Amino acid sequence: MDLPRPFVIRESGHRVHNPLTEAKLATMGAALKLAPGTSVLDLCCGSGELLATWAKAHGITGTGVDISTAFLAAAEARAAELGVSDRVNFVHGDASGYVADEPVGLAACVGATWIGDGVAGTVDILRRSLAPGGMMLIGEPFWRIEPPDQETVEKCHAQSRDDFGSLPELLERFAGLGLDVVEMVIADQDSWDRYVAAQWLSTRRWLDANPDDELAPQMRAELDTAPVIHVRYQREYLGWGLFALLPR
Repeated sequence: MDLPRPFVIRESGHRVHNPLTEAKLATMGAALKLAPGTSVLDLCCGSGELLATWAKAHGITGTGVDISTAFLAAAEARAAELGVSDRVNFVHGDASGYVADEPVGLAACVGATWIGDGVAGTVDILRRSLAPGGMMLIGEPFWRIEPPDQETVEKCHAQSRDDFGSLPELLERFAGLGLDVVEMVIADQDSWDRYVAAQWLSTRRWLDANPDDELAPQMRAELDTAPVIHVRYQREYLGWGLFALLPR
């Protein structure tokens, strides 16, 4: 069980595997005012930046779960670098079926609601581990501008327009699930650039180092088109936000 190699290649240089910059992630950590010792479960934790940096800055403890062995190795290295290996741990496994041993004060799924086939299912997954009075943290795309056609929808990694809502529609969806939105940090176009352009550099570096790899033609073809696709479609039409939610 692991992530496909192309994804790992693209994001091998990332600390945050979504269009949230490290500064914006820190902004959310400060805004939540989590008490030292708050337990956090991060499903699809990637390279562990949320847990490691928030443990360092705010004294939280936590567990991260991910299927990528490469990202988990990076997470453990990051925790060691920040001196918080005694406060956070990382588990290789299927986040969709993971339940914390003890209820947690914050249950997060940042940019991976596919584990629950969407927002509603992911909320149900997070509820399994949430202590009474605990908070959820969900990262999710939304339409920044209404997509004009099906081509735009597909270039933004959706099958239909209704796969994502507008930002007001997304907040209404949270409300319909019995959740109060109590904080949010929204990615901007620069956040998208930092996330996506870093993929291009990682891909090019990998191609230079691995010209004879069986994946090289696929990654070369992707790099040929990815920058234009990004600026023509995703950068213009797709938004992304990180939302803190309290059950009513």
